[in-house]
Amino acid sequence: MQLTERDEAMLEWLSVVRLADMSALRWALAGLAGSAEGPVSLRKAQQWTARLADVGLVDRARPTFRDGSIVWATHQAIGKAAPNLFRQTTRHEVAVATVSARYLARGFSWERDRKPAQKNEHQTDGVAIAPDGRRELVEVELTAKVSHRYRMIFQSHTWRMAREGVDRVRYFSDPATARIVTREADQLVFRDDRHRVTVASVFDVRGHWVADDEEPFRDLAPVAVPLDGLDRSAPAERQEAS
Repeated sequence: MQLTERDEAMLEWLSVVRLADMSALRWALAGLAGSAEGPVSLRKAQQWTARLADVGLVDRARPTFRDGSIVWATHQAIGKAAPNLFRQTTRHEVAVATVSARYLARGFSWERDRKPAQKNEHQTDGVAIAPDGRRELVEVELTAKVSHRYRMIFQSHTWRMAREGVDRVRYFSDPATARIVTREADQLVFRDDRHRVTVASVFDVRGHWVADDEEPFRDLAPVAVPLDGLDRSAPAERQEAS
């Protein structure tokens, strides 16, 4: 089977996010095809998965704790071992892919955040990059942290917005966690920067996207959708899963 450019981009994206459900695949397939019309159909996502599974490039499973299938790129495709679906982080990883795919559909590229250079720096769940170079740090927060951790985290966000050219920081959460993150941001982020830290309640307690698909992104300027939604110029270590 001959891989298309979109197939290669999808495998590279899966190498970064590691796990994705069918909902995320629908958005990613649309974004990496250059479509701004919304996600492809579930049937097309299933057909894409089946086609690449037949040649051993992706695998899938339907754990009892999920409503649908989870898909990942195989060792043959990306040189990484199959993920353990029963880790406590699986719900979070799938949710990160859900957010990442929606950025791809809006013309952004997606890369793993850099590892902290110092003890007081914080590594976010991902970095979304617009074609004009604007960078957003993205956090998927499904479990609230203790207050003293937020102090360090928001200090790191503020430092990076001031010194690394980060345009804004976006949190995607469930309602209860969103309230806590909003409260902490109100207390800890300086008022001149507060508008650049947004918190959107988009997930339910299981980590399923339940919000309007447009609302969290209404402030994004329209951008042209590239075919390849990944930053291929990023250093290799950035692309590796932690």
